[in-house]
Amino acid sequence: MSDETILERLYSLKGKRALITGASSGIGRAIAVCYAEAGATVGVHGTQEEKIFETIRQIEKVGGEAVPLVASLGTKEVSEELVAEAAEKLGGIDILVNNAGTNRRKPMIEVPEEDYKMLMAVNLESVFWLCQAAYPHLRESGNGKVVNTGSMTTLTGIGEISVYGMTKAAIGQLTQTLALEWAKDNIQVNCIAPGFIRTPLTEAGLFSDPKKVKFLDQRIPMKRGGKPEELLGVALLLAAPASSYTTGQIFAVDGGFLAGGSWLD
Repeated sequence: MSDETILERLYSLKGKRALITGASSGIGRAIAVCYAEAGATVGVHGTQEEKIFETIRQIEKVGGEAVPLVASLGTKEVSEELVAEAAEKLGGIDILVNNAGTNRRKPMIEVPEEDYKMLMAVNLESVFWLCQAAYPHLRESGNGKVVNTGSMTTLTGIGEISVYGMTKAAIGQLTQTLALEWAKDNIQVNCIAPGFIRTPLTEAGLFSDPKKVKFLDQRIPMKRGGKPEELLGVALLLAAPASSYTTGQIFAVDGGFLAGGSWLD
């Protein structure tokens, strides 16, 4: 009989190699530290070395191992180079977390071409090319995992983020398509749809706006924004052996936002 506990059998990432994009702050940093603490060696991607190494310092505090990966996503070439570098430094890739993303909030009729192209390139096109480049490594792994970060707009509409919403809705469709195509290779592909999580990105564009905060207080049953750490249960599940029969799914972690509205106090 194995000496492993049920938690170790289901949730250990010991020996796994994870590439996590956008891991230098916010949700990506929380996932990177979590995976490292669970036993994975983590490729910490970001655009600013100082922030990347802060994530690595936090990983080392929990006894984990990580390597830095600096790249400005937005083209097929950069995506391919990032995957190649990660595979070389990690010795392969078992887990790909597509978390890097950005936003610019404007009414649809005011969106300039520059914003449109940038959001599409970073939030959607790079994810497509990263998945394509990582596929041989995930297949070789024998039990590869892809975890995509969507948003509430993967599942519902929200005003003044039309292009962002388009990219995140497409991430949901890409998740399902890859789940179908890659099931034969025992690669599970799933998506986390975070609710309104307090990160550096949302603090500036969302939680600093009293009107939007009032809307969220009224609309979210739990009456608050979430914390990155509150996504970790789902994030770990989708990277771990526990999700071996779970693929093509979108998991909302939203404080009840999508459950609907209520006139109850």
